Amino acid sequence: MAKVSIITIGDELLIGQVIDTNSAWMAQELNKAGFVVRRRLAVGDVWDEIWSALDEEQAYADIILITGGLGPTADDITKPLLCKYFNGKLIVDAGAKENVLNIFTRLNRPILERNVKQAEVPDTCTVIQNKRGTAPGMIFYKENKTFISMPGVPHEMKGMMEDAVIPLLQEKYQAATIVHKTLLTAGVGESFLAEMIQDFENNLPDYIKLAYLPNYGMVRLRLTAIGKDPAMIEQSAQEHFDDLQKIVKQYLVTNLDEPMEKVVAKLLLASGKTIGTAESCTGGYISHLITSIAGSSAYYKGSVIAYAYDAKANLLSVDQQLLETKGAVSEEVVTQMVRGAIQNLDVDYAIAVSGIMGPGGETPDKPVGTVWIAVGNREKTVAQKMQFRFDRQRNIQLTAILSLNMMRKFILENS
Repeated sequence: MAKVSIITIGDELLIGQVIDTNSAWMAQELNKAGFVVRRRLAVGDVWDEIWSALDEEQAYADIILITGGLGPTADDITKPLLCKYFNGKLIVDAGAKENVLNIFTRLNRPILERNVKQAEVPDTCTVIQNKRGTAPGMIFYKENKTFISMPGVPHEMKGMMEDAVIPLLQEKYQAATIVHKTLLTAGVGESFLAEMIQDFENNLPDYIKLAYLPNYGMVRLRLTAIGKDPAMIEQSAQEHFDDLQKIVKQYLVTNLDEPMEKVVAKLLLASGKTIGTAESCTGGYISHLITSIAGSSAYYKGSVIAYAYDAKANLLSVDQQLLETKGAVSEEVVTQMVRGAIQNLDVDYAIAVSGIMGPGGETPDKPVGTVWIAVGNREKTVAQKMQFRFDRQRNIQLTAILSLNMMRKFILENS
């Protein structure tokens, strides 16, 4: 199987100013096409470091995909470097020049010389025309290795990958059959899961690998099978996946690679019920997750973001005296928040949360990370106290995911 490496170029990636989403997307699409990315490397806008990265990946991989550094400014050095690396000289590509002129004419913008220069490419490359921007992509071959350089702009890179790069790789290289099977568990730690499925994991065939993917109170388990026979690989992966589901049945949330909010959405759609949230410490993050699913208007009515005491009292009908005596972070308050949300939003189910996310705000009996979560319907409400130990952002995310899981279980138990 051909080895694939990805090199991403840009100082902004190394200082954390921009998150490298390109590599993740490319790896997913290559996987679907039958290619496995073996290495990913990020380098800054430094000539010697980019050159060394090309040498290193050429020695290791058969396919080297490069993004970034093709813009019109002085810090974009990828193209002249590639020109020298592959012993070429810059020439104007007629198709790329026409593309640049058409874009600026269509936008009614003045054309600068530096824009026209984006049509220059090394004469040793094969050009990939950019249907979504001005910088063309470039394909080089050296010592039976394939190098493909693309813009770092995600929208432009994706167009090239879909239209040209993946079809080229599938034609030039023998792709494998890659099958992923993923399930989601909740309420159990990674170490305990590993103990549960140790014998199963030890007896997997060489062509199937098991991965543990823990995140925010949940663990995804992914089986990956790689081989040449599509029918055999699919059947074997499914058989082992069926066995895995039986072992972890007690903690199984879904046997699909989907987020918790999608699981809850399916339950609500199947039952024809509606949901709303009453959020304090999460500030609307739960409703953000719910509405991130397309079609959520079919079951989601709205939320009340009640941070202050008077907002909880006025918008959710929480008893003011209760707030003063018990405090906002209490079982009694989140229970009333659920009832208020159901009544005022006219929904079948509601989630309510109130907590201390940190880094300050704690009291002697309520340290940072103390959170009360309640879920319920018109007949019943259940509440649970959580104690998290992380930073503010992670505490918020954990609260949101665990509250959705509580709602999932509540729906299943009370439908």
